[in-house]
Amino acid sequence: MQTEESKMITKRFFEALYELKHRRIIRGKQTFTTRYGINRWNLNALETGKSSQISVQLDWLVFLVRDYGISARWLLTGDGDMFARTNPISVKP
Repeated sequence: MQTEESKMITKRFFEALYELKHRRIIRGKQTFTTRYGINRWNLNALETGKSSQISVQLDWLVFLVRDYGISARWLLTGDGDMFARTNPISVKP
Protein backbone atom coordinates (compact mmCIF):
# COMPACT_ATOMS: atom_id res chain seq x y z
CA MET A 1 0.00 0.00 0.00
CA GLN A 2 1.31 3.42 -0.93
CA THR A 3 1.38 6.33 1.51
CA GLU A 4 -0.05 9.69 0.55
CA GLU A 5 3.49 10.98 0.01
CA SER A 6 4.26 8.08 -2.34
CA LYS A 7 1.09 8.78 -4.29
CA MET A 8 2.10 12.42 -4.71
CA ILE A 9 5.59 11.46 -5.90
CA THR A 10 4.03 9.04 -8.39
CA LYS A 11 1.69 11.79 -9.61
CA ARG A 12 4.62 14.18 -10.13
CA PHE A 13 6.61 11.43 -11.89
CA PHE A 14 3.86 11.11 -14.50
CA GLU A 15 3.45 14.89 -14.72
CA ALA A 16 7.14 15.10 -15.59
CA LEU A 17 6.86 12.36 -18.22
CA TYR A 18 3.94 14.10 -19.89
CA GLU A 19 5.73 17.46 -19.79
CA LEU A 20 8.75 15.87 -21.48
CA LYS A 21 6.39 14.51 -24.12
CA HIS A 22 4.67 17.88 -24.49
CA ARG A 23 8.05 19.55 -25.06
CA ARG A 24 8.93 16.79 -27.56
CA ILE A 25 11.95 15.72 -25.54
CA ILE A 26 10.61 12.17 -25.56
CA ARG A 27 7.96 10.71 -27.83
CA GLY A 28 6.04 9.17 -24.96
CA LYS A 29 6.10 6.62 -22.16
CA GLN A 30 7.31 3.87 -24.48
CA THR A 31 10.42 5.90 -25.32
CA PHE A 32 11.19 6.18 -21.61
CA THR A 33 10.48 2.52 -20.83
CA THR A 34 12.48 1.21 -23.79
CA ARG A 35 15.45 3.47 -23.09
CA TYR A 36 15.73 2.31 -19.49
CA GLY A 37 14.49 -1.28 -19.71
CA ILE A 38 11.31 -0.65 -17.72
CA ASN A 39 8.31 -2.93 -18.13
CA ARG A 40 5.77 -0.72 -19.90
CA TRP A 41 2.79 -2.70 -18.61
CA ASN A 42 3.94 -2.16 -15.03
CA LEU A 43 4.28 1.55 -15.69
CA ASN A 44 0.77 1.68 -17.15
CA ALA A 45 -0.64 -0.31 -14.21
CA LEU A 46 1.03 2.12 -11.81
CA GLU A 47 -0.43 5.12 -13.60
CA THR A 48 -3.96 3.74 -13.69
CA GLY A 49 -3.79 2.44 -10.12
CA LYS A 50 -4.65 -1.09 -11.20
CA SER A 51 -1.94 -2.65 -9.07
CA SER A 52 -1.08 -1.86 -5.49
CA GLN A 53 2.02 -4.06 -5.83
CA ILE A 54 3.85 -1.64 -8.14
CA SER A 55 5.44 1.64 -7.10
CA VAL A 56 7.76 4.18 -8.68
CA GLN A 57 11.28 2.83 -8.54
CA LEU A 58 13.99 5.14 -7.26
CA ASP A 59 16.07 4.65 -10.39
CA TRP A 60 13.16 5.95 -12.50
CA LEU A 61 13.36 9.20 -10.55
CA VAL A 62 17.12 9.28 -11.04
CA PHE A 63 16.65 8.99 -14.83
CA LEU A 64 14.37 12.04 -14.83
CA VAL A 65 16.74 14.08 -12.67
CA ARG A 66 20.03 13.04 -14.28
CA ASP A 67 19.04 12.80 -17.92
CA TYR A 68 16.21 15.29 -18.35
CA GLY A 69 16.91 18.04 -15.79
CA ILE A 70 13.82 17.43 -13.67
CA SER A 71 14.25 18.93 -10.21
CA ALA A 72 14.77 16.28 -7.52
CA ARG A 73 13.33 18.70 -4.98
CA TRP A 74 10.18 19.12 -7.05
CA LEU A 75 9.82 15.37 -7.64
CA LEU A 76 10.09 14.54 -3.96
CA THR A 77 8.37 17.50 -2.32
CA GLY A 78 6.45 19.39 -4.98
CA ASP A 79 8.37 22.58 -4.08
CA GLY A 80 9.96 24.78 -6.72
CA ASP A 81 10.02 24.42 -10.48
CA MET A 82 9.68 21.12 -12.32
CA PHE A 83 12.94 21.70 -14.18
CA ALA A 84 16.23 22.29 -12.40
CA ARG A 85 17.86 23.29 -15.70
CA THR A 86 16.33 25.66 -18.21
CA ASN A 87 17.12 23.43 -21.19
CA PRO A 88 16.53 19.76 -20.43
CA ILE A 89 18.56 17.43 -22.57
CA SER A 90 17.49 14.20 -24.13
CA VAL A 91 19.58 11.06 -23.81
CA LYS A 92 20.86 9.87 -27.14
CA PRO A 93 20.12 6.18 -27.82
